[in-house]
Amino acid sequence: MLVDSFRFLPRSFAPMYASATPMEDESDPVWAPFEPRLAEATIGLVTSAGLHLEGEQEPFDGERERQDPMWGDPTWRQLPHELSGGGRRIGMTHLHVNPADILADHNVALPTDTLDQLVAEGVVRAPTASHASVMGYQAAGLEVWRKETAPAIISMFRDEGADGVVLAPV
Repeated sequence: MLVDSFRFLPRSFAPMYASATPMEDESDPVWAPFEPRLAEATIGLVTSAGLHLEGEQEPFDGERERQDPMWGDPTWRQLPHELSGGGRRIGMTHLHVNPADILADHNVALPTDTLDQLVAEGVVRAPTASHASVMGYQAAGLEVWRKETAPAIISMFRDEGADGVVLAPV
């Protein structure tokens, strides 16, 4: 089956991303089969909305993005699964996305309540204790993302016993 990676993106994105090649030291496959049954799996979430906890975490670097709109902050934020209640507020830094709906309901970009519903229904065993937030709109082939950010996120999910991860792109 042919997958059109640019189906929902502006065609101007294709030249930036279509020709991305592996780095010299990358030899492992970028795809791995999902082995456990979903009902026996612990699932983590990754959002590309640039979410952070207001007053607890540094926001993503929106100033640099304003200066260079083709740049995206390659860092990440660890977010707790429990985001509702407790007085915690979500902040968002992403100049390419209108934050209004996401700030009104984080589930638009980080569907923790939906994951909880799937757990309650027995479809999924459990959520991870934490999820990951990154800023989308990353440059193709960004070395820091490949060598630092992604490995750190993977390490967190492994430490939390994740069997799989769902990407919630915005």
